[in-house]
Amino acid sequence: MATVVASPKRETSTRSPWPAVVALAFAASIAALQNTAVVPLLPVLQRELHTSLSAVSWTLTLSLLTGAVATPLLSRFGDMYGRRAVILGALALLVIGSVMAGLATSLPMLLVARVLQGFVAALVPLAIGVVRDLLPREQLATGIGVLSATMGFGSGGGMILAGLASGDYHAVFWITAAVTVVAAVIVAFLVRDRAPGGGGRPDLAGAFLLTVWLVALLLAISEGGSWGWGSPGVLGLIAVTVVGAVAWVAVERRVAEPLVQMSMLVQRGTIGATVASMLLGFAFFTVMTGVSGFTQAPASGLRATTLQVGFYLLPSTLFMLVISLFAGRFMRRFSASSMVAAGGGVVGLAALWLVFAHRTGGDIYVATSLLGIGLGVGYAALGTMAVEHVSPDKTALAAGVNALVRIVGGSTAGAVIAALLAAQPGVLGYQWVFGVAAVAGGVAAVFAAVFGLLNRRVAVATP
Repeated sequence: MATVVASPKRETSTRSPWPAVVALAFAASIAALQNTAVVPLLPVLQRELHTSLSAVSWTLTLSLLTGAVATPLLSRFGDMYGRRAVILGALALLVIGSVMAGLATSLPMLLVARVLQGFVAALVPLAIGVVRDLLPREQLATGIGVLSATMGFGSGGGMILAGLASGDYHAVFWITAAVTVVAAVIVAFLVRDRAPGGGGRPDLAGAFLLTVWLVALLLAISEGGSWGWGSPGVLGLIAVTVVGAVAWVAVERRVAEPLVQMSMLVQRGTIGATVASMLLGFAFFTVMTGVSGFTQAPASGLRATTLQVGFYLLPSTLFMLVISLFAGRFMRRFSASSMVAAGGGVVGLAALWLVFAHRTGGDIYVATSLLGIGLGVGYAALGTMAVEHVSPDKTALAAGVNALVRIVGGSTAGAVIAALLAAQPGVLGYQWVFGVAAVAGGVAAVFAAVFGLLNRRVAVATP
């Protein structure tokens, strides 16, 4: 049974905290929805914006990349100014970005809009921080599980939204803007900060360097196939990646209040969750993007529309929703690490199924059903696994780091897919895509299981 570290000091109140938790879960689902709604639209955007698939894939990658940087940065702002205010600010940026995207008729304008939308990724660790302050210790695992699982549900809902909009990307972004306004109003009325903001300063240098080396890395991966892996451009980007990453680590180790605490990435209590989260984020976006592209590609023989893609992915959404409803019961019966391990294994199985069985719609439905089960179970426990073995004052920091690495993993998916399809177009290329996702899911399961076992042994041995 998982043990979640919670602060012993809580403000007592006769007001139930669960309406606030539900409001935050709703907002978190929209944060996930705005990313996955773009996935089935990539072929549409390529056609309507008259650009290449590798160029238009940056509409997904840039949003995820922005989220990777914004997650620890806005988490710090939440500590400084109060999490509720920062959550509402992130939702406001999502509304502005969605309106811009709805009006966009060119790729540059759409990319700027997607950058603004990406800031909302920070909402998940911010919401976990609020829930930690609202719920008593015995209900904390359930609250975090609901947040994590509904985020997975929102990811599937984005695909359905794109399908129901019949591939009209303007309509998708206008609907996103409207739903976000509703979520912001609900959060404003129901959520209150119990932990006041404190002092401190943001690590802007760390945020800049993180952005530099991540952009260079993803650009090198995505363009390596077309430019040539030994070309001056790719080698230059790899050099920028290495220099930028080294400089970033050096800054983070010296600054008083770092964007990311290096020790939090590698300590025994969190490394299993860190690696599993990154690989599950990668596997999730790789399978979802792969299914969307494959089923719409003429070579697959399926020739799906965006609406049909939404239906193919509907089982994932339904399973994630059902599992989110029972997340609390699962968390009371099973350890977080065992749930993440099981989820990673099922996600890997879903991807492996697509390597060998992908010729009919039935094959796709089996895979997306397995994907939904794996993500529902794994995502429900990731937040708890990230924080259960850290001290109370490190809980929000651990949740933020876990969200960061999950987003970094997801942001690499588009670049890896572009590289694999450039090297091997057609059905065989997509088999490689799904094979890489299967390996990622399997390794995530191994890390979660091994480090979960090690941490339990340490906990038992500690008096």
